[in-house]
Amino acid sequence: MREKIILLLILFPTLVFSQVNKIFRQANRTTDLNEKISLLTQVIDLEPKNLDAYFFRAIAKNDLGDYLGAIVDYSKIIVEEPDADTYYNRGNSRYSLKDFTGAKQDYAKAFMLDENFTDALYSLGCVKYDLGEYQDAIKDFSNVLKVAPNESKVYTLRANAYKALEDFQNALEDYNTAILIEQTIDSYYSRGLFFIDIKYYKEAIRDFTIVLRADKNNAYAYFYRGASNLFLGKFLDAISDFSKALEFDAMDFDAYLGLAMSYNKVNDVVNAKANFEKANSIIAPNESISSIEQYRNTFWFINQYFYFNNSINELIKLK
Repeated sequence: MREKIILLLILFPTLVFSQVNKIFRQANRTTDLNEKISLLTQVIDLEPKNLDAYFFRAIAKNDLGDYLGAIVDYSKIIVEEPDADTYYNRGNSRYSLKDFTGAKQDYAKAFMLDENFTDALYSLGCVKYDLGEYQDAIKDFSNVLKVAPNESKVYTLRANAYKALEDFQNALEDYNTAILIEQTIDSYYSRGLFFIDIKYYKEAIRDFTIVLRADKNNAYAYFYRGASNLFLGKFLDAISDFSKALEFDAMDFDAYLGLAMSYNKVNDVVNAKANFEKANSIIAPNESISSIEQYRNTFWFINQYFYFNNSINELIKLK
């Protein structure tokens, strides 16, 4: 009997190891995330220190949208054996929860542990941008570009940071460089938004037109081209663009306001009033608009206050 007990004690770790490997292989093969999590949980029950199981379970939880669950699993690994990949992945889960401060700490730790981890540095720059730390974001993006000088997206992001700092010259250089490297819809669209911000409306129209040639279903490009046409006094073109934008989103109050202002400029009182009333019914349903502050969430209030204020006063007077 004693010999049987000794033999069992010798064989038990081997049996557990074999069972763990079998379940782990099953977990790696399945594409069902819930099944994957269940199998990896079985592995952890058998081997509580199996950090690989925690890691892959965390990834599955993250992919399912269980970001808190993923963070718990990543944190268990970090307590035992901290490494750059785990910090980076936990940073991604935190970022998904809009915990930008926590994500920033994790990305910074990942890059500190592995100075060749360019993705961590890139993500660190992105989260600093989201936190409004534009100077530091520019430094990180610049360091990324030293390693990957042909990444057009990084130039666009750095340009956005320069724009936020009102360093328009450097911003324009980066937007132009991004387009030289890769002529994508996103790069032209980003530069078009920049041109609107600095009131280069002709240039904005050119970029949004390029976007729309490649993507005729880009509602935002129609809207922003419409706004640029309005500011240039091309009211019929503006009407065409705003109308097109509304084909994609019938609840776009900004487009209705754009139409109301454009129709008013061509003395089409009926359509000006109709579109103004439609915008108001969406912005303040079942209420009457009594203050311009009620438009505070519109593009026009945020970006073109004085033009909008004058136009609103004109629209209110229509009979």
